[in-house]
Amino acid sequence: MAVKITARKNGPYRVETTEGEVILLDAEGGLYDLTGKPAFSLCRCGGSVNKPFCDGTHSKIGFQAAELAVKKAEGV
Repeated sequence: MAVKITARKNGPYRVETTEGEVILLDAEGGLYDLTGKPAFSLCRCGGSVNKPFCDGTHSKIGFQAAELAVKKAEGV
């Protein structure tokens, strides 16, 4: 099974599969229904009302990915 996960700049984790399936579980071990979804985005800003999926909130709240935030804090 080939799965590609891309951390988008100041955005979500994009999950894509070319074959097979992706299994996504919640904290209690419950299965998310991903039927017919070969690609989806996972929130990493923490602001989505549709967690764990991205709803675009990152762009409204000015989310900065950790790697960029650390560089700014260090004055790089």
